Amino acid sequence: MKVFRGFKHPGVAPACALTIGNFDGVHRGHQAMLALLRSEAAQRGVPSCVLTFEPHPRDYFAALSHNPELAPARIGTLRDKLTDLAHCGVDQTVVLPFDARLAALSPQDFIDQVLVDGLGARYVLVGDDFRFGSRRAGDYAMLDAAGVTQGFDVARMNSYEVHGLRVSSSAVREALAQGRLDDTTRLLGRPYRISGHVVHGRKLGRELGFKTLNLRFKHWHPAAGGIFVVLVHGLTEQPLAGVANLGVRPSLDASDVNGGRVLLETHCLDWPADLGPEGAYGKIVRVELLHKLHDELKYDGLDALIKGINQDCTDARHWLLAHAPQVARI
Repeated sequence: MKVFRGFKHPGVAPACALTIGNFDGVHRGHQAMLALLRSEAAQRGVPSCVLTFEPHPRDYFAALSHNPELAPARIGTLRDKLTDLAHCGVDQTVVLPFDARLAALSPQDFIDQVLVDGLGARYVLVGDDFRFGSRRAGDYAMLDAAGVTQGFDVARMNSYEVHGLRVSSSAVREALAQGRLDDTTRLLGRPYRISGHVVHGRKLGRELGFKTLNLRFKHWHPAAGGIFVVLVHGLTEQPLAGVANLGVRPSLDASDVNGGRVLLETHCLDWPADLGPEGAYGKIVRVELLHKLHDELKYDGLDALIKGINQDCTDARHWLLAHAPQVARI
């Protein structure tokens, strides 16, 4: 899959079948939409294209109003989104910076400048609640009318349901916030996962006897949080079982190297000797969250923290043993 920051690049296809959205999580509803998009693209002999935005439009408006509560929790990072879109067979993705200029475009200007002139859309597929343009003034009826006069087809995909539950990014966020990872898996069609580069941290875990893999996220408000049983992919041929803390580490000083930002710290229960103590740094790993043990806890001192981590490791081993057939299929 080709990825472009903006559409003013020579490699962007001159025509395409297009869908537009944030695609946070690339859940089963998104996957069904992308399958339809690929089919329509093939019929027209043009590449399939996803137009998405970074930052999330609600992140932009939250920052503009100095109200961080307006920003949605994020299911996945941009890296994860692009990986999932590639797995769905999308030919190209255009990541459009959501800024003041884009936010100010009228619906008709968005159609003219982005869809027609920028991307050469021959077919546009949107969700049933799609809105666009300044103040979200554009809707499906307007887009459909523009398609008739400006020469592109427009289609709308209704909600996708699993066992009577409407699949949406909001539903995935709710399941993650409540620690319902089985429901999250049903909504996503796969276990929930987070990927990133392993970075150096304070190395306190090593001092405490629990070496960790650290993944740090810039300006990221995750939909999930707490202590989890996980599988780590990308270090060895087989995934490594572990325990992960996703959050801000409330037992430690917010002025430490993490600076109070979100960190995914993963302790592998059995560290392969051939990796050596420094063998993971700089590698891209994928951490799959299988089961939530509990929310983050604030421990009274390092002794209590060590005791708590030991208990988490014991509980994780028991869970993995009880769910061995399920884990083996992942």
